[in-house]
Amino acid sequence: MFGKKAQPPIKSLIAHGSRVEGNLRFTEGLRVDGEVVGDIRAMTEEPSMLVISEAAVVQGEIHADHVIVNGTVRGPVFANELLELQPKAHIEGDVSYRALEMHQGAVISGQLKPLAVGEEKPLLKLAANNQ
Repeated sequence: MFGKKAQPPIKSLIAHGSRVEGNLRFTEGLRVDGEVVGDIRAMTEEPSMLVISEAAVVQGEIHADHVIVNGTVRGPVFANELLELQPKAHIEGDVSYRALEMHQGAVISGQLKPLAVGEEKPLLKLAANNQ
């Protein structure tokens, strides 16, 4: 379902050791390795991807089509398409998603809220631990 679409390129980076205070809007792709205190929102009708790396901390709402989390998020997450939770993901807030992929070790302290399209049930994929 999602593998057929080309992913938007990561064109922006908030580097490790950087701190951004205030709301942030981006187009296409954004990778956060540092800290953001404020909301992060994709601002176009084009497909969007947000990557929150293992060292990253975000305090605020997140809105994007494809969201990959391997760090800490304190606030609600809205993934219009796919939410990927990597093994070190820690979310303190509710998550809304169309499809969810969650690896062993990821933690959500909040409610899971699937985004329903008509009567279609959301896709839920559990990642196997292949170590």
